[in-house]
Amino acid sequence: MSMYKPLILATAVTALAACATVPQPLQGTYTDVTSVAAQQGTTSGVQVRWGGQIIKTEPGPQETCFYVLQRPLDDEARPKAANTNSETQGRFVACRAGFYDPEVFARGRDITVTGVLQGTVSEKVGDYNYAYPRVEANVVYLWPKRVVVNYGPGYYDPFWGPYWGPYWGPWGWGGYYGGYYPSRVIVVPRRGPPPHG
Repeated sequence: MSMYKPLILATAVTALAACATVPQPLQGTYTDVTSVAAQQGTTSGVQVRWGGQIIKTEPGPQETCFYVLQRPLDDEARPKAANTNSETQGRFVACRAGFYDPEVFARGRDITVTGVLQGTVSEKVGDYNYAYPRVEANVVYLWPKRVVVNYGPGYYDPFWGPYWGPYWGPWGWGGYYGGYYPSRVIVVPRRGPPPHG
């Protein structure tokens, strides 16, 4: 039995490592610079991997430009969610040849791009002239929409439900039965001892 322990451990480590894998198109070596630092214009020509939430998508005759609110990337190179206390790192614009539909690449969607910094582009943000660092993108990676799960107040027990939960037997409270039932259940602590027979 003990000879299986290393195999189980290796399998678990591999499974955990697979959970935080950067998608193949986004893999590589990139310069660690934020869009705020790139606004100074001294980083032109460097390779970057940036991401954030789309502000707007503007298709042109030859290319589509994505205006992005930059956020730090997680271990998968996905922009961190806005509600995770991750601060924004400024704004940037990434342009890539071809047409990208603004209804698909919509405002608020997570995007990660890789490419070469090519100076800045001045655009209005309200009445302010904002210097957007420009990325000539070779990869534009649109992430799936995040699934928001709201469990509400109370304690959530993933093993409590119609097919998996405590039961009352002839000797009082028993163990567990059935299989996993992936539902949302709020468990409220009991007041007083459980009733007997």
